Amino acid sequence: MTTFGVRLRESMRAHGPLCVGIDPHPPLLRAWGLTEDAAGVATFADACVRAFAGRVALVKPQVAFFETYGSAGIMVLEETIAALRAAGTLVLADAKRGDIGSTMDAYAHAWLGEGPLGADAVTVSPYLGFGSLAPALDLAKANDRGVFVLAATSNPEAVELQTITGPDGRSIAQRMVDDAAAVNAGAEFGSVGVVVGATLTDAPDLSKLNGPILMPGVGAQGGGADSIRKLVPDTELGAVVPNVSREVLRAGPSVAALRAKVAELSEEFAFLQN
Repeated sequence: MTTFGVRLRESMRAHGPLCVGIDPHPPLLRAWGLTEDAAGVATFADACVRAFAGRVALVKPQVAFFETYGSAGIMVLEETIAALRAAGTLVLADAKRGDIGSTMDAYAHAWLGEGPLGADAVTVSPYLGFGSLAPALDLAKANDRGVFVLAATSNPEAVELQTITGPDGRSIAQRMVDDAAAVNAGAEFGSVGVVVGATLTDAPDLSKLNGPILMPGVGAQGGGADSIRKLVPDTELGAVVPNVSREVLRAGPSVAALRAKVAELSEEFAFLQN
């Protein structure tokens, strides 16, 4: 199997750059006329699989909205991941896991292993130190999977922490990007991506990352093509993976309408492939 980074780049070339979320939160379940339980989530996720499989570069189930319903919700998540991967669509589990030692190793095996929750990539939080991510990074490399490291997130609470500078003048967010770049060094296209909010007014230097840049905040949250151009150097635009969730999901529950919205947004962000 080729590395996750190379598979993602090939998928972006084939289907456009979008990462589309599967976020069955209660307001969307109600808007779709579904019950707020595991059965409603199953119907929601099934429509998303039929709409997105084979049509987008990456699909990102938000794990929390499945965990809410306990074991029944987790079963739906397992089935969703399996269905997407069976269709050849890359899956990013948005679990934002972060811990140390054997606990981080267990998280890594849950999301990057061969078990029922095994995805192509997982989001991780490095704020116990980038070194704490070693179990996930090592297993991702061994299994040709990917990791997306939270670097400069768009929530306002993050700014105070992530912009703190150290003795070398680098912000914490910049150090996360640089550490990810070090892991990707020498790769054709690295499998360690970073998460950078599209709604930020400033971003870390991404020019040496050599890996994917997942950019949430696109669409309903106000980010778009212009904000991406302001935050990412021209040389790295081809690495940007705009993450859209609500902007697409509000078009449901019609599978055809979901596909139409994906096509519309794919056209809007086609410049990233030039």
